[in-house]
Amino acid sequence: MDPSSIEIIPLNSINPADEDNSKLRSTTQPLSPTPFSAWTGDPSGSFVKMFRGSASYIANHRGTLAVYHIPGELLTWEGFPGLMDDIALTWLLGMKIVLVAGCRHQIDLRLEDIDEGDGDQANQLGGRVMMSSIRVTDEETLRVVKEEAGFVRFEIERRLAKSLRLHGGILKGSESLVGNVVSGNFYSAQPFGVVDGVDYAFTGFPRKVEVERIKQIHETNDIVLLTSLGVSPSGELFNVNSEFLAASAAGSLGASKIIYFNVHGTSFLNRNADKPVQNLRARDAKNLLDHYKMRIHPKGFVLLDLDSESPRQSILRTPGSMETLIKVGYSMVALEKGVKRAHILAPENGALVQELYTRDGCGTLISRDIYDGIRRADVNDVSAIYDLIDPLVKSGTLVERPKSTLEKEALSYYVYTRDNLIVATGQLKRYEGGFAEIGCLVVSKDYRRGGRGDAMLGYLERLALQSGATKVFVL
Repeated sequence: MDPSSIEIIPLNSINPADEDNSKLRSTTQPLSPTPFSAWTGDPSGSFVKMFRGSASYIANHRGTLAVYHIPGELLTWEGFPGLMDDIALTWLLGMKIVLVAGCRHQIDLRLEDIDEGDGDQANQLGGRVMMSSIRVTDEETLRVVKEEAGFVRFEIERRLAKSLRLHGGILKGSESLVGNVVSGNFYSAQPFGVVDGVDYAFTGFPRKVEVERIKQIHETNDIVLLTSLGVSPSGELFNVNSEFLAASAAGSLGASKIIYFNVHGTSFLNRNADKPVQNLRARDAKNLLDHYKMRIHPKGFVLLDLDSESPRQSILRTPGSMETLIKVGYSMVALEKGVKRAHILAPENGALVQELYTRDGCGTLISRDIYDGIRRADVNDVSAIYDLIDPLVKSGTLVERPKSTLEKEALSYYVYTRDNLIVATGQLKRYEGGFAEIGCLVVSKDYRRGGRGDAMLGYLERLALQSGATKVFVL
């Protein structure tokens, strides 16, 4: 390029609407980044807004440990390479990762072929799935499990290794940061035994997770991969339920998150509000399982005590509904073992990144802490409350409330938070004579039409009644 053809100009001299960018307009206006944003193909600044919103999540997740459960069905999904890219991206952003690979789908297909070829096999218990999720594993079935677990392991290693190298290349000292996928005997298993008169033979459940060995792998920036084949101290192999293995490993490792990928892509809907349910507290998830009479046995199998004549049975006959409830059950096992949050995601392109690095996500979150709820405000919330009500003050909807006034009256305010972001606020003042006043009820424009205003109003009304008020008014 000829340096004499290059001119230094103010950014607002560029008109992105012109086909010929050499047409410049003279101006004495202050420098504005808006025309440059349009010139670079992002006139709304959506990327900048998105990145700013994700920055806190990138920082918070860095150095934390997450366990991903990958069902075998996803290996044939056309978006599977993209999922591997997203997992590699979370690794690049500093997360320590343990993958647990299931192969039930592949085993089912193999055993169907065997049953069709051998009529006597159909009369045997070997290979059959009993108690909703646990398979009787005889010697013939164990051979199939070995083969299919090996296939799934190497397929994930192959695809993820490619993604890791695609996202690698960041210099760390004098070496390039390129991770590897490491698999091995990182947990031991024990036999399931005889249950209700059925010998489950080589079916087992986790005995112990080798926590220190996995931590050593993470110190070298590698990813750990576990399969459903566990080895006992005596050297015997056992077929382990992969969802239960993921929950057990997450609890033993002190993971901050466990992520289950939902094959059928189902989610929850609140019929009363006709809105999707994206967040469940641990108590709500437990109540949901109790409603369907479902629980997880300490050995890892699903128990369903619902009467066969119950109308709820028709819901559970839908494969997606049963799968989702089972994953809720295993999520509760992980939370009871100390994991902070569990996520259930549909297999959609980019779902993992959106779930982990945006406030609203796209899946179902089950948490032990309060992700979405109402609490009393304190002085640390004053700036956020001020920013929330300021647009309505400027429009004349609300009277002005200086920060000094908000600080003095902070304890009379209540805030609706979503992952520590204040999205709604309201004030409750109590007076003598049984009077109470509700005021300054505001919902962020980004979170309106979600029922949060109604929830805040209802909360303040109940609080007023509990405090002894007999008359509530709004000014």
